[in-house]
Amino acid sequence: MTGITSSTARRLLVASYCTHFLKQEMRHIYRQVTTLRGVDTFVIAKFREHPEQYPFPDVATIGRPRVNPLRRAWLKYGLRQPSFFYRGEFEATRRLLIRRDPDLMHIYFGNTGVHLLSLIRAWDRPCVVSFHGMDVQTRPKERGYAADFQAMLKAVALVLVRSESIGQRLVSLGCPAEKIRLNRTGIPLAGFPFVERAAPADGAWQVVQACRLIAKKGLPTALRAFQVFSRRFPHARFTIAGTGPLAAQLATYAKELGLQEKVVFTGFLTQEQLQQLFAQAHLFCHPSEMTPDANQEGVPNSMLEAMATGLPVVATLHGGIPEAVRDGEHGFLVPEKDPEALAAGLRRLCEDEGLWLRLGRAAHRRVKEEFEQGAQIARLEGHYGEAVERGGRW
Repeated sequence: MTGITSSTARRLLVASYCTHFLKQEMRHIYRQVTTLRGVDTFVIAKFREHPEQYPFPDVATIGRPRVNPLRRAWLKYGLRQPSFFYRGEFEATRRLLIRRDPDLMHIYFGNTGVHLLSLIRAWDRPCVVSFHGMDVQTRPKERGYAADFQAMLKAVALVLVRSESIGQRLVSLGCPAEKIRLNRTGIPLAGFPFVERAAPADGAWQVVQACRLIAKKGLPTALRAFQVFSRRFPHARFTIAGTGPLAAQLATYAKELGLQEKVVFTGFLTQEQLQQLFAQAHLFCHPSEMTPDANQEGVPNSMLEAMATGLPVVATLHGGIPEAVRDGEHGFLVPEKDPEALAAGLRRLCEDEGLWLRLGRAAHRRVKEEFEQGAQIARLEGHYGEAVERGGRW
């Protein structure tokens, strides 16, 4: 790609590419782009979503560029170019990069990196791509995806991962290990302050899970576990915060389990509402599980936010969860898809108030020491600097 020259007289400028800026569940991305301190950034997006919830002053929307129908047909059927070309996105993005002259591009999500492969190859500046969990899937039903996936991993300067488990998975899929850099999700501790709690005198324990209502979050297992747990603590309540395609199915399942009076589905919550929910809760539950299409978890954002407020966790030995929660130190970890073991973990905490308090305080310290937002942003900016120094060459 021509028309872009090196610039060392200004602060590092990063083009943050995110196809949808932003879906409601992408709060962690908003935190990154709005708290960069040592570099500047602007956002490139195909679609601008929820601007009232995620205001950002510098978003360039590509949208759906106008392309001559004959030229589109020739590129698609004659030259068999990928959709990024024949839909006009390549040219629109190229012109934007020439005009804004960034030093590098941060591509959010691995599948987006595959979509942008031709641009990554053509541009004379480095790119980094960050993986968050679901984007580690190989998509065997999509022709050519596996080859393009590996080509993208080789073409980018650095590969950022939210958990060590994601990094290990990428190495198994052909990513050079020397390219991988750990970049944890940063939690703003001021937004999720530690809360001193007391055990409920009447056993009315408040259990909470906050997540997208999708298969890998293990919500049916959580409901079955709560049914078992509530036999010991009949006044307990379970709050599930979030939206997703399984919402109606889960509400029906809760009724089938006889939990309609004990389980509350709140829908999507703002950060302030989520903090209030955590402040009123006693336990955080998150039984993530591997799905048949290998959709795995990184380190769940909501789990870290809950831990920051002092909630002990009962979760599963899945993905990056053990990197944040040490069994017996910050909560308990049980096998996937095991509601009895999950219920036993919840029950163990509630039957020992001293243990419950101790693990909750340790959970807060864990987030403060390992996942604090400022430290993670500084690490991210360091990765940007390294990528620019390497210039994409290995």
